[in-house]
Amino acid sequence: MTDLIAPAATSTTLLTPLLEPVTMAGLPLATRFVMAPMTRAKSPGGVPTPAVAAYYRRRAEHGVGLIITEGVLVGHPSAGHEDAVPRMTAGPAEVGWRHVVDEVHAAGGRIAAQLWHLGSLREPVDGLAAWSPSAVPEPGRPLSHAMTAADVDTTLAAYAEAARVAVRAGFDAIEIHAAHGYLLDEFLWPRTNRRTDRYGGSAAGRARFPAEVIRAVRSAVPADLPVIVRFSQFKERDFDARIADSPAELAVILEAFAAAGATVLHASQRRFWQPLFAGSPLNVAGWAKHITGLPAITVGGVGLTRDFLEPGRPDSVTGLVERVTAGEFDLVALGRVLLGNPDWVTLAAEGRIDRIQDFRKEHERTFA
Repeated sequence: MTDLIAPAATSTTLLTPLLEPVTMAGLPLATRFVMAPMTRAKSPGGVPTPAVAAYYRRRAEHGVGLIITEGVLVGHPSAGHEDAVPRMTAGPAEVGWRHVVDEVHAAGGRIAAQLWHLGSLREPVDGLAAWSPSAVPEPGRPLSHAMTAADVDTTLAAYAEAARVAVRAGFDAIEIHAAHGYLLDEFLWPRTNRRTDRYGGSAAGRARFPAEVIRAVRSAVPADLPVIVRFSQFKERDFDARIADSPAELAVILEAFAAAGATVLHASQRRFWQPLFAGSPLNVAGWAKHITGLPAITVGGVGLTRDFLEPGRPDSVTGLVERVTAGEFDLVALGRVLLGNPDWVTLAAEGRIDRIQDFRKEHERTFA
């Protein structure tokens, strides 16, 4: 990894606590910065290319301690429909991922594979309807298929096999995508989970299938390999959605995750500085750590513009670092800002703020 020059005597000096090495669930990381998963769809036939490996290596070279891959589809046709979204399956995809991992490791970084199932957001192609908890009709979308007990077993097996492939490919951790309205989150969300069996109803029932996925993955990987679970309140199709209306309800869900074998919680929210529940300043990651005691990753609007590095505001580097040093959460994920600035951590650490680009929508179409 490129050596990070000590921050100049500017506002970026505040970044120092985030640039120090840290251990996450037994995994040593060079910094507290994480690359958030972002769909890139640059893997024809589901197989990562050398360009994908170079893309991830570039971020590791510039101070991102942990790379989390874009969502990688588990090996069942119900998981997703896009040909260029990567898979985690034996054969060419596994070989491609091994090259990605080797490149990130050569740059001094660590890398986690995010396992993904789209649920009802999968396009109904090849005669297979999308799978969901309850086949709740949604405007503008075809009806999905409510999963049977056999479908649940099939999906658990697919996650376990994907985890075994990721271990063979050399990944340092596994992340399970249980956020943003995809399959596992659809079980957590009362609006999309209307089941009357053991997988529905109360928060404990809604959390049961995601917890079983966590347990299946945990049993398929070495005992010391971190298992990260990404969760959220908001959905891509409903920013006001909630899986929990109170700390007690959230505790039921997250304690089920921890009991199933999660060792890190990745709490996705749109703006990291916003509190989750009235009466407490804790954000989503803060509540996750407070409830479970597990290491927590925060994400949401970090560094999207250069103004973030101007100190003094709760939504700037000042507020972020104050929360980290107070122990509210442990790691900080950078998302869209890394699309146009693969060297963001290095530039911010060295005080070269004029070299940083504000995020623009067009960056989502770049791949460098």
